[in-house]
Amino acid sequence: MAKKMLPAAESAAQELPVILDKKDLEILKLLQENARMPVKEIAENIHLSPTPVHERIRRMENGGIIKQYAALLDPQKLNKGMMVLCYVSLKQHDKKAGLKFIQAINALHEVIECYSISGEFDFMLKVMARDMVGFYDFHVNKLSQVENLGHVQSIFVMGVIKETHLLL
Repeated sequence: MAKKMLPAAESAAQELPVILDKKDLEILKLLQENARMPVKEIAENIHLSPTPVHERIRRMENGGIIKQYAALLDPQKLNKGMMVLCYVSLKQHDKKAGLKFIQAINALHEVIECYSISGEFDFMLKVMARDMVGFYDFHVNKLSQVENLGHVQSIFVMGVIKETHLLL
């Protein structure tokens, strides 16, 4: 019977590199395509028995290779059909100001992705809104109220050509 690791041991284990072999990569590819695929079906696809497949998946979860499982939703069907990329620069660039900005952005549910970037801007936000009126409300009443906000340039996505979560 396996022992449950203590929190300190769990974090130390996650820092160790996980070495992936061909079977691990095959498992990851299948899980990316369908995270709800039963272990038995994965095992059949990669020609292993279910127990080692389950152990490999658990090892990759514990090692941080598999961060989470998620359902991909259709934004149009959820009345969030407008995607806007917002390039943001800050007025001040010290660590404290940057952390306050990040905390504020994390609290805005319209922002579904945020990247720290190089170049003319400091951050790129991916924002989902109902429509132009919804984005305007977000921009005026939420984003522009964030402390230390310098300049914002908004790019409206006209159509999605490629959008994937697949790494393998």
